[in-house]
Amino acid sequence: MTPERIQRLRSVLDRRQPDLTLITDFVHKQRNLSAIVRNCDAAGIGCMHAVLDPQDYRAYRGTAMGSHQWVQVRRHENLEQALTPLQSQGFQVVAAHVGPSAKDYRDIDYTRPTAILLGAEKVGVSSAGQAAADHLVTIPMMGMVESLNVSVAAGIILSEAQRQKSRAGHYACNRLSEDLRQQLFFQWGHPVVRRFCEERQLAYPPLGEDGEIVDASGWYASVRAGTAPRCEDFSVGWYTS
Repeated sequence: MTPERIQRLRSVLDRRQPDLTLITDFVHKQRNLSAIVRNCDAAGIGCMHAVLDPQDYRAYRGTAMGSHQWVQVRRHENLEQALTPLQSQGFQVVAAHVGPSAKDYRDIDYTRPTAILLGAEKVGVSSAGQAAADHLVTIPMMGMVESLNVSVAAGIILSEAQRQKSRAGHYACNRLSEDLRQQLFFQWGHPVVRRFCEERQLAYPPLGEDGEIVDASGWYASVRAGTAPRCEDFSVGWYTS
């Protein structure tokens, strides 16, 4: 990798926000999911959650490009599966909802650990999602339509979260654990070797300060000899366990 590439990857990792995430509640349209992933990347979110049927998720992954290599999308079969681990770690759940009980989205403190919950355009957040939310929020509308496209709404709410977190200094220093930061740096900088390792359940080889594999020829020789260290778990742990 060039020095510029190394600096770029490390700079982006330094601005990732492990205490901010987004959950989609059966948002099926692939173009909306892809746009939401781009919004997450722009706001420094490294992991989002999608409650989707398996067939919808397979179709979505089949068309995933661009920002998807920078943002991990975790699929869940139901909303409880997505919410429970986050709530147990102290995340507030902020659900976008059109209704008299919803407050202005700008009135929320997004510097707290926050999971933003968004539903499909026609049906919105499910009744279970509304009941589980700590806050229901809405984006004030000045025209005849009652709601925005879900990806547009995500961008607006995330923009406010980014504004607040930037003002609080959350983007000014690295907030990831060193292990997670190094794991992501390898995955982003060496996607081909990453796939090679994960297909064979091999541990990622160590990297030097130049971002390249230390003694690459020696490592490949150990792979051929069957002596390279192994790893069965390649999950990325974004949140406090």
